[in-house]
Amino acid sequence: MNESHFFTLLWTGLIFVLHLAVAARAVLRPHREPASRMAWIVVILSVPLLGVIAYLLLGETNIGKRRAHAALQAIAQIPPITETPGWDAVAALSSVPDDYDHLFRVGHSVNGFAPVGGNLATLTKDSDAAIDAIIADIDAATSTVHLLYYIWLADHNGLKMVEALRRAASRGVTCRAMADGLGSRAMIDSPHWQSMKEAGVHLAVALPIGNLFVRALKGRIDLRNHRKITVIDNRITYCGSQNCADPAFLVKARYAPWVDILLRFEGPIVRQNQRLFAADWMAEVDEDLSDLLLAPIDPPSSHGFPAQVIGTGPTIRNSAMPEVFESLIYGARKHLFITTPYYVPDESMQEALCACARRGVETTIIFPARNDSFVVGAASRSYYRDLLEAGVRIHEYHGGLLHAKTLTLDGEVTLIGSANMDRRSFDLNYENNILLHDPSTTAALRARQEAFLAESRPVTLEAVNTWPIGIRFRNNLIAMIGPVL
Repeated sequence: MNESHFFTLLWTGLIFVLHLAVAARAVLRPHREPASRMAWIVVILSVPLLGVIAYLLLGETNIGKRRAHAALQAIAQIPPITETPGWDAVAALSSVPDDYDHLFRVGHSVNGFAPVGGNLATLTKDSDAAIDAIIADIDAATSTVHLLYYIWLADHNGLKMVEALRRAASRGVTCRAMADGLGSRAMIDSPHWQSMKEAGVHLAVALPIGNLFVRALKGRIDLRNHRKITVIDNRITYCGSQNCADPAFLVKARYAPWVDILLRFEGPIVRQNQRLFAADWMAEVDEDLSDLLLAPIDPPSSHGFPAQVIGTGPTIRNSAMPEVFESLIYGARKHLFITTPYYVPDESMQEALCACARRGVETTIIFPARNDSFVVGAASRSYYRDLLEAGVRIHEYHGGLLHAKTLTLDGEVTLIGSANMDRRSFDLNYENNILLHDPSTTAALRARQEAFLAESRPVTLEAVNTWPIGIRFRNNLIAMIGPVL
């Protein structure tokens, strides 16, 4: 055997051992569905070297040891909410009807936030009205303003927010603003970001990217903070799908308008959202917000409703978000109405929706007709046939990109927030939602869902059966990629 042949065999053997080692890692990795493990093993073993590199970069929900430690340390540092002065009065109003208590127990298991009573909510008219409402509250703020956005654009609404923060800081209000390092990179790199800093606004970047190569070695780049949190004066908070941007959404203007939804809350629920913001802030900034979190709470409204913040992410309990969705789906008895822009479910969620319709629950889902992600749009449509055969009503929205993430059930319970019904929201993103029990607020959300329905077209099983074989093949093939994520 000559030397060249020897080194060729040695190199081949090392590559083979490397592939087996990475495949074994994929098998042993916790919190993976069997389909996901199998998909990754196929990729690793069938695509020499590239499969290994793909797995090391994208195969594990790894945010990096330092960041994971900082996130968990921040949560541990936050004082228990029960230590807040006046919290006993809140606990006395925190009852949830027995029929829905089990749903809030699932939410409680995620962050330790129990449902709190005495809350009030107002549904904003549209995206522009939502930004205007936030700015009005910022202009009236007297102590603190906290903002966290996944996407913050330097457009009309984005710059209005910049100026509102500058005004608030100039009159002595403590303003803290955080934006995701990827979703808001253009704003972070712009002069507007620096202008806020110069005006006295405290700024932070959530999950900064920095050097791409170094960042990739420390953890997945595509694990993002997708939350949208606003907390003002420790007494007002907002929750929904609204980023800090115009409906025209210039970075993806061809899909405009982007149609979002936002609720304005007052009451004890604000303190839970404040804690979620504080955990994200303290993970990135060396600043203890405990004193703010322990400020005395205003008496809750005796006419308010119970609600609960649910914050999920890669350093929170695994499978938390899909468990919340599935519990709500199985909890429906009469009506279930969902709007979501991105639908790439795991098997148990798809089965839960089918079972919901089969047991006689009127089950309706609205998706956008044109999705800004071709891959997600195609994958979503691969699930249409099974849903329709089970009796789920599917509509596609034609009035723009329906970005609202809403779920209402039985005219009494609402889930609203940032989480989509896809694997990215399930496993990779930090998300924030609020679960509430209130017939009045749920009726307002249901009316908005019906307005979305009026601008949508039904998708029938007959229509799906006429899709060309090439379209069906493409959709199903793309959906097969889902478990690899």
